[in-house]
Amino acid sequence: MYTVRSVVPMRTAKTGYIIVSLLLCLFGGMLLCKPDFSTALIGSLAGWLMIAFGIFKLIGYFSRDLYRLAFQFDLAFGVLMLVIGIILLTKPENLLQFICIVTGLSVTADSLLKLQTAADAKRFGIGRWWMILLAGILTGVLGILLLTRPAASANLLVRLFGAVMLAEGILNLVTVLLTVKIVRNQRPDIIDAYYEEGD
Repeated sequence: MYTVRSVVPMRTAKTGYIIVSLLLCLFGGMLLCKPDFSTALIGSLAGWLMIAFGIFKLIGYFSRDLYRLAFQFDLAFGVLMLVIGIILLTKPENLLQFICIVTGLSVTADSLLKLQTAADAKRFGIGRWWMILLAGILTGVLGILLLTRPAASANLLVRLFGAVMLAEGILNLVTVLLTVKIVRNQRPDIIDAYYEEGD
């Protein structure tokens, strides 16, 4: 006999992903347009966003959505986002270069994993898989640029950081919208099923 799996964790993860992705886009756009924000404010906002993203990544990983694409690498990344977010909140005013380097590394790694997600989405027959691919490539390029420009002027670093945040927000938004399908009355995996003799 199969028990019905609750869609609440999946819905929570998807909604949270969308909200945080939109906030990343808004944050990135603000930094691009107005790069003279204080470093402390940038670090604090980035820290809270990373903590929120880390929480929703972990919820997504354990939700077991239908395709298992958007959240498949999010156990490690969820923990990483939480750790980075906590570090950024400890002393954000002196961490601009650290923020850029750590963000560049994590975003570059995330974009590479999203390329795998795009390939898997194509194999699943998701027609717009190429949108994940293009967004992943763009985000990866910007992440590498952020890594290789640690000695740039503060304004340039902030603008580049904003561009990376914007690209990362778009990448995650596209990924979650295309690959997370919430199906009512979804059955659990066979390994989780309870079997009664005679059924």
